[in-house]
Amino acid sequence: MTTAAAGSPRTYQVRTYGCQMNVHDSERISGLLEQAGYVRAAEADEHPDVVVFNTCAVRENADNRLYGNLGHLRPVKEKHPGMQIAVGGCLAQKDRGDIVRKAPWVDVVFGTHNIGSLPVLLERARHNTAAEVEILESLEVFPSTLPTRRESTYAGWVSISVGCNNTCTFCIVPSLRGKEKDRRPGDILSEVRALVDEGVLEVTLLGQNVNSYGVEFGDRLAFGKLLRACGDIDGLERVRFTSPHPKDFTDDVIAAMAETPNVCHSLHMPLQSGSDAVLRAMRRSYRAERYLGIIEKVRAAMPDAAITTDIIVGFPGETEADFERTLDLVREARFASAFTFQYSKRPGTPAATMDGQLPKQVVQERYERLIACVEEITWAENRKLVGETVEVLVAVGEGRKDERTGRMSGRARDGRLVHFDAGSLAGQIRPGDVVHTTVTYAAPHHLNADGEPLSHRRTRAGDAAEAGRTPRTPGVLLGLPTIGAPAATPAPTSGCAAH
Repeated sequence: MTTAAAGSPRTYQVRTYGCQMNVHDSERISGLLEQAGYVRAAEADEHPDVVVFNTCAVRENADNRLYGNLGHLRPVKEKHPGMQIAVGGCLAQKDRGDIVRKAPWVDVVFGTHNIGSLPVLLERARHNTAAEVEILESLEVFPSTLPTRRESTYAGWVSISVGCNNTCTFCIVPSLRGKEKDRRPGDILSEVRALVDEGVLEVTLLGQNVNSYGVEFGDRLAFGKLLRACGDIDGLERVRFTSPHPKDFTDDVIAAMAETPNVCHSLHMPLQSGSDAVLRAMRRSYRAERYLGIIEKVRAAMPDAAITTDIIVGFPGETEADFERTLDLVREARFASAFTFQYSKRPGTPAATMDGQLPKQVVQERYERLIACVEEITWAENRKLVGETVEVLVAVGEGRKDERTGRMSGRARDGRLVHFDAGSLAGQIRPGDVVHTTVTYAAPHHLNADGEPLSHRRTRAGDAAEAGRTPRTPGVLLGLPTIGAPAATPAPTSGCAAH
């Protein structure tokens, strides 16, 4: 028997691990498969015709997780002839043919540079009844040229660059995603407009290092210009970006954030460590004083800015004094939230072979102290907002306890998570709608608003959510290096953290 009935379209499922870049890549994988005639499998379907793993190689145990999941699928595939399994993403780029050697029931392995090849590779593997492994060393086509099946009616990712030119000793991304390649501004703005035309209210500009955007076409001020250009797009209510790098952060970006009304006053600025010695060992080309100076300038221009960060604990050679410097910087910076990580070896990175690897119990103890310090600060910062009115873009799937409490959830303009009581508007507010409400309680990681909403605005994104319709955007061709809409271009002939 085969998994798809004769004449019916084949079904697919994409399982995503890792960063926002992978999440966005998975949207493109879904768009490609649907363009090729596949249909997304129902949530309850335990044996779709095609399962695609979009992998991450950042964590030490990433391969264990992948091979464990592949092992669980082996008996499922044996019971359903015709089922195919594909592995893509960073781990596929790193392990290549080893994946088929370790898991010979895998049908397709593709890398970070050739997502667009997936439908052809699946067909070739079916026809030849043999595994297809295709890994390219450089980008085949920019991901923006690929069709996308968006996951949200109200918010969308837009890549402005792929790859990274930095050489942080803990990070494997540059070797897997390649050198930075920038999209032209007209191309980016075309994609943003296409999303807004579909009803999307919020766009997040994505890059491994958004602040170095423009390096390819020689304009170091390009990112600030891009933010300002987004401000001219009617219907675009919120603009966010991730991730910047402190070494490239310039005053013109702060000015663009402060002066462009739809650019949110939220900034995710990875710190990694508050110790200059550790930053040097990480090959992070800034120091604690420079980092705090950026935050000071941001808050001078936008006193309401919510600043979030990434911090790694237990980097090789980190001393107790180094760790204390990180705690001191956290106390001074007053972060709205922090993504905290225990250092783990990334195979293939310089840090993995450094002297001074710390015992697990030392790293764990420091990690727990860091968490306690961060939560003390984020709770105090959140309490300052009790009694304030916030604008919430209503989301789906943000609050785990919403079903039990009867609350709905969404993000304030500064990125904070807000759980709110719909009150008499229960049943009328949809994901993608906008409400104004008053904060009544603060926790370290979220705000509650338990009074009646002050206002509710229905949106086209809410209409789409109610209808069960998500945006599907076609590929956008590369344009010229100018701000503004690109010139008409003929159709094509053939069809990637934290830093």
